[in-house]
Amino acid sequence: MNPGSGAAGERFADAVDARLPVHDGAGQLLRKAFPDHWSFLLGEIALYSLIVLVLTGVWLTFFFTPEMSEVVYQGPYVPLRGRLMSGAFDSTLRISFDIRGGLLMRQAHHWAALVFVAAIGVHLLRIFFTGAFRRPREINWVIGVTLLVLALTEGFAGYSLPDDLLSGTGLRIAQGIMLSIPVIGTYVSTLAFGAQYPGHDIVPRLYSLHILLLPGALIALVTVHLILVFYLKHTHWRGPGRRNSNAVGKPLFPRFTASSLGLSLTVSGVLVALSGVAQINPVWKYGPYRPDQVSTGSQPDWYVGFLEGSLRLVPPWETNVAGHTLMWNVLLPAVVLPALFFLVLYAYPFVEQRLTGEWRQEQHFCDRPRERPVRTGLGAAGVTFYAVLLLAGGNDVVALSFRVSVNALTWIFRISLIVAPIAAFFVTRTLCRALLRAEQERLTEGEEVGEVRQTLTGGYESGHRPVTSFRPGAPRRPLSPPDRPPGSRTGTPARPHPEPEHRSR
Repeated sequence: MNPGSGAAGERFADAVDARLPVHDGAGQLLRKAFPDHWSFLLGEIALYSLIVLVLTGVWLTFFFTPEMSEVVYQGPYVPLRGRLMSGAFDSTLRISFDIRGGLLMRQAHHWAALVFVAAIGVHLLRIFFTGAFRRPREINWVIGVTLLVLALTEGFAGYSLPDDLLSGTGLRIAQGIMLSIPVIGTYVSTLAFGAQYPGHDIVPRLYSLHILLLPGALIALVTVHLILVFYLKHTHWRGPGRRNSNAVGKPLFPRFTASSLGLSLTVSGVLVALSGVAQINPVWKYGPYRPDQVSTGSQPDWYVGFLEGSLRLVPPWETNVAGHTLMWNVLLPAVVLPALFFLVLYAYPFVEQRLTGEWRQEQHFCDRPRERPVRTGLGAAGVTFYAVLLLAGGNDVVALSFRVSVNALTWIFRISLIVAPIAAFFVTRTLCRALLRAEQERLTEGEEVGEVRQTLTGGYESGHRPVTSFRPGAPRRPLSPPDRPPGSRTGTPARPHPEPEHRSR
């Protein structure tokens, strides 16, 4: 390397700073530490999926027509030629078959939506199981859960826009859910649809929500979320040189910027590749929506599958009160259950910290799931509960595929919805405690080397060597004795000498 090139670079940087003080103003920001563990990239996958969503969505707005007025299809898809359909469905077919690259953009938009919601969900699970929602990050957890709610709503609105037979069935279910709300149900339905179902206003209204209000709210909350991430700094795993008062990781520039740019290109490339080889939402096969028809084996996108499952599992319970019918079989699974689910998500960080006393000081270390047997068990129970509902949403397809009675399968899912989460909780809690005991034994006695020796007394013992490799966050010394009770009601091993509360950025 030419020695003069380094000096020239320094002179150029000094000249730039003299006129535009980039280094003084952004130097601290550019040196911001970001963790390098793969689990911290899940939120970035959601961010880059959102970018793909916005770009493809803007392109689609140039060609989509949000109209419910009927037209006669005269396009190139012969099976539907001459059929009456809405302007929305006609424009969707035109995007798919007439416009160059239209089908690729439609499918990229749909795949990005699925990955976006999935990435938010998995990111929230990572935060939950590692305890990254604790003080001072409770507000960021609330923002994350709100982003999940908005993403679900945005996905359902976009899924309903083509006005095909599948999405129209979903809108019919949504209208039934609105009507199940006591007293105000009819008013809510009329407000949404503008008239008797299906009306001519629902698609234009969903279109306004889908391209303006909901994306604006998503982008605004993502911006606030990122600002808080920068301000509060990331959590990190325990290890040498890592304290509750510092942040260890790679700097924002150039290392984190380079890896993040590579991840963004990877996410975009995978989504485009999926769009080119994996067909999704072929609306031309379903045909235009008709209120008197329902396609066989109708399944919504996966992120609302749990609602479909809950509707299928509740028995036909109804109550007549003063001439009004309360449809418990719709109200409980589609209104009460989701409301309770998100209420629990919003409240959990505050409830756990009150029970454990951790709200008194800031927590910047990640917990390993095994260190929190109760919290991990609750998370496993919640995931199991969701999985049972998701499977129940396809009970007809499962019954047909495995040639079993759909009624028997429904009862199996009803019982599993109660038994499986409880079993998952106790099994997970037991596994966490067993892992802690095995880890203590490994740290105390060392790693087995595969050698067996005979002792002077005639017995046998295995050879051990000191532990030299540690996973992220693993202790470097033995944990508390296995017979010692946990240090809190969520199962945290007691740790002596807590560090003073302060934060450095």
